Amino acid sequence: MAKAPILTPQAEDFPRWYQDLINKAELADNGPVRGTMVIRPYGYGLWERMQQEMDARIKDAGASNAYFPLFIPQSYLTREAEHVEGFAPELAVVTHGGGKELEEPVVVRPTSETIINEYFSKWVQSYRDLPLLINQWANVVRWEMRPRVFLRTSEFLWQEGHTAHATYEDARDYAARIHRDVYYDFMVNVLGIDVVLGRKTPKERFAGAINTLTLEGMMGDGKALQMGTSHELGQNFAKAFNTSYLSKDGHQEMVWQTSWGVSTRMVGGLIMSHGDDKGLRVPPRLASVQAVVLAIKGDDAVLAKVREIGDQLKAAGIRVQVDDRTDTPFGRRAVDWELKGVPVRIEIGPRDLENGTAMLARRIPGGKEPVRIEELAALLPKVLEEDQALLLSQSRERRESRTTDVKTIEEAAEAAVAGGWARIPWATLGVEGEAKLAEQAVTVRCLVGEDGSVPETDDAPGALAIVARAY
Repeated sequence: MAKAPILTPQAEDFPRWYQDLINKAELADNGPVRGTMVIRPYGYGLWERMQQEMDARIKDAGASNAYFPLFIPQSYLTREAEHVEGFAPELAVVTHGGGKELEEPVVVRPTSETIINEYFSKWVQSYRDLPLLINQWANVVRWEMRPRVFLRTSEFLWQEGHTAHATYEDARDYAARIHRDVYYDFMVNVLGIDVVLGRKTPKERFAGAINTLTLEGMMGDGKALQMGTSHELGQNFAKAFNTSYLSKDGHQEMVWQTSWGVSTRMVGGLIMSHGDDKGLRVPPRLASVQAVVLAIKGDDAVLAKVREIGDQLKAAGIRVQVDDRTDTPFGRRAVDWELKGVPVRIEIGPRDLENGTAMLARRIPGGKEPVRIEELAALLPKVLEEDQALLLSQSRERRESRTTDVKTIEEAAEAAVAGGWARIPWATLGVEGEAKLAEQAVTVRCLVGEDGSVPETDDAPGALAIVARAY
């Protein structure tokens, strides 16, 4: 009888494969309240690395970290009508505290535009206070009807940036800078995911924004995942909260604003973009563990050598872990590390030690080969960079091969339902076509220019709509 696979094969049942991988690779568990999740140490290590890489880029863009309360007075949300209408179905509202009914209900933070504007209106007095560039790392709650771990949960972790500017142009350019220099750079060069930069249609943009910029990634099953967004808020929240400043010429002016964020959804995107039937494949630049050194047997000389190699690799700047748990069978440990997607395994047993070699197993392209032990520290950085590039190349090839240029709404729907993306002129599709596609659970993910640029307006000549089914 054939041995049952560790994971449900992707081709057989992609959603089940996704859930199997999360469980078997020990990334997360379902929380006790429907729609919540417990992120396990290895999964949280991936998120920590995402935080570190993102935080550095956000600070390079001039923003500073701060923190705002989890509880928001309900009256704050009602000040911006479109915003509260957009979030009303997802709100968690607290009506009692300390054994008493609250005088005013409070909302558990779904996003922080309203409460941050309450304080921006106090902190901004003159043009000298601008631009004001704030970011926070926090948890948010949006009551999810169809939860899925990492992708859609009632509580999730994220960063949310909020800025105030003196002019529309400055706010517009800053939203685009975050979109391109922070998010795109991170997702392509660290996550190894070939995301598309685009502009959301009016129907799909953030509630209360005048423009939403998005990054869309194609997952392994051909569906789209919105990986992050950057919003131009115009003056909508400034007017609602009277966030104004005294200009250089002595006039009282309203600020122009942006907000932008990415979340633990990126962990789900990482899994679905790079995972295979053997488990996760973690991009080396992201990996919290880039290489694991495994002792095959509990021989004293072998144990001493794997620890020595671990120290050498660490000194060479590689994030390494030594696995000397020889009371657990080697095969089981090797499979566990393969499931977790660690880019490189270095396996050493008594025979390897006699030969002065180690077995180098590469998770991303697959395969094993013996390598001289003294060459490992010099070889691994090159190997890790090759494997990083391979993941991005595979992501790009999948998107390009499964994206079809079409001329009709029917062809667009057919391509999306078949498990790919379609590109269709926005002038051909339009708002009416977008509504027709929605009836088949197909959405316009974003608008892009013919040359791959981001259109400056919703009706920019030549704009193409990227159409797909999405998570």
